[in-house]
Amino acid sequence: MLENTDYFNQVMIILGGSVISTALLRRLRLPPVLGYLAVGLLIGPYAFQLIPNPDDLSFLSEFGLVFLLFSLGLEFSLGKMNALRKTVFGLGSSQVILCSFFFWSVLHFMLGFSSETSLIVAGALGLSSTAIVTQELTRWNELNSSHGHSAIGILLFQDLAAVIFLIMIPALAGTSDNSFSFAIGLILLKGVALFIVMLAVGKWLMPFIFHEISKTRSEELFVMTVLLVALTAAWITHALELSMALGAFLAGMMLGESHFKHQIEADIRPFRDILLGLFFVTVGMQLNYQVLIGNLHWVILGSIGLVLSKAFLIALLAQLLGKDKSSSIRTGLILAQGGEFGFALLTLALTNGLLEAKTASLVVAIIVFSIAVTPFLIRYNADICQRLIPNKPYEEVPPHNSEELAEATSELNKHIIVCGFGRVGQTVARFMRKESLPILALDNDPIRVQEATGGGENIFFGDSASRKVLEAAGLHRASLVVITVNEYEQTLSILRSVRALDYQIPVVVRTRDDSHLEDLKQAGATEVIPEALEGSLMLVTHVMTQMHIPFRRIARMVQTAREQRYQLLHGYFHGRLSQLLDKQGNPRVRLHPVKISNSCYAHGKTIEEIKLNSCQVQILRIHRKNEDIEHPEANIRLTSGDTLILQGLTDQIEQAESLIYSG
Repeated sequence: MLENTDYFNQVMIILGGSVISTALLRRLRLPPVLGYLAVGLLIGPYAFQLIPNPDDLSFLSEFGLVFLLFSLGLEFSLGKMNALRKTVFGLGSSQVILCSFFFWSVLHFMLGFSSETSLIVAGALGLSSTAIVTQELTRWNELNSSHGHSAIGILLFQDLAAVIFLIMIPALAGTSDNSFSFAIGLILLKGVALFIVMLAVGKWLMPFIFHEISKTRSEELFVMTVLLVALTAAWITHALELSMALGAFLAGMMLGESHFKHQIEADIRPFRDILLGLFFVTVGMQLNYQVLIGNLHWVILGSIGLVLSKAFLIALLAQLLGKDKSSSIRTGLILAQGGEFGFALLTLALTNGLLEAKTASLVVAIIVFSIAVTPFLIRYNADICQRLIPNKPYEEVPPHNSEELAEATSELNKHIIVCGFGRVGQTVARFMRKESLPILALDNDPIRVQEATGGGENIFFGDSASRKVLEAAGLHRASLVVITVNEYEQTLSILRSVRALDYQIPVVVRTRDDSHLEDLKQAGATEVIPEALEGSLMLVTHVMTQMHIPFRRIARMVQTAREQRYQLLHGYFHGRLSQLLDKQGNPRVRLHPVKISNSCYAHGKTIEEIKLNSCQVQILRIHRKNEDIEHPEANIRLTSGDTLILQGLTDQIEQAESLIYSG
């Protein structure tokens, strides 16, 4: 039993290593899960032994899976689950049976393992990683795609199958008190009863509880209630000898029906991501580097064999059960790895004497290797699929390769190319059609392309960041490019591709806010339209109209703000709940008031003499008695009572304050 200080030291080691590895891999643009696995390997019992017994911290990894499945359940309403029932029980059961039988046959007949050992290892290899697959699908916004739904459906059945395998191992070892058939029947009965109870609780009790909690307007109470619900559901299923992750998923699914879904999802995400990182560290601890080095060729061959055979079998099954070819291949690529439940099976088999330690270490190494390549397989599953079936990249939409796209757009001239056909792209298209202006849209969402094509839109499937696609879309003949995608990195990639082709064509870019305005301008954007700032200008226009201010004066003020690149609107006064970092982790521009007193260094000095330019901070305005001096000149002398409204990043503003107060 570990002392409290030992627990604290071990958690500190894990967190410290995770922070360093994640920061390093983020800079290298590699998946952070590789860093977690590497940290686990280094600090685990087989390397530096900083944590000699990983089982003492296994509860942390279990919490990670609980919150992952809870947040995943929020995404799947009862309607979605009903639609996925064929995938879960049809494709899911077929996948587990076929893959397990295939691996059992190879292990038993080709490698000479016993029937029991072959069955356990086959079960471990037949399961996939719920944690990494759902995390990466969410990261790349593919959770709600056709292949994403297929993958999640199979993973849900795999969670049920993992419970069956865990029951099977003591039975094979002769240590189980109940017969195997009785145990399976009991599990199914418990599962059905639990689902009915959770359905009732989720429909009638949970909405009432969260409605009452929301009335208190207490964030702490709301978050604590969410945590309590997720952990209670996991505790109940654990008490019923079912998977904790399964209970959390059911709880999330029930709450996904409520209008609190999005708030719950936002509150749970930090806990989920942190604990999932700890989970992958514990996975890395299972890897024995001595066995890995001594049998590296077998580990590599085993990992390649696992990924290729599993991807092929799943793709084949999916296609036989009615999925289209591209979706089947992408589902196979996504689920080609081993899974976290495999480690639990191997550990239990080792405890029951059904598996040798060396064999278990080899299988663990193979599973870890397959997990390590999974982020790349998921990230590039579309590219791999397109190479395998180049003439038919996606079955959901009419196929468009670059030659077909070029042929279809050959008669277009002086047209507008819209990159991204979401809400904003479609709004642009509607107004352009009213003016009879030719428009061509590009989007990489096959379902959206299918829907829009059916609605008569001139839209083609393609990656707008591809120079080949842009050329085929007639970029050299176009009069304007409009980039409306959500993600900054994707926007920047498209913009660079357009400018790399060296056509002097105007490019209008839509962004959410002003955090990347200057970067996009430097990358070649003709105009950058921050959605939030334009919305503010529109609101101001309506407010001033209601106050009977002449429209010409309003229009002049709005136009001035636009000409000054929204300088007047950059930054705002932050509150307790404000986000000081954007989605990429970069600091946001903020406003901050500083009042001048007689004791300040800046009292009696001009703005130029203070040298605030060295801090890269601007004085947006000076509030002096009953007047505001907008964009003050450098020769204005500051006096006691003046309030300077500073604009800049947080650390820059802190430096500026220091200059103003003490010089």
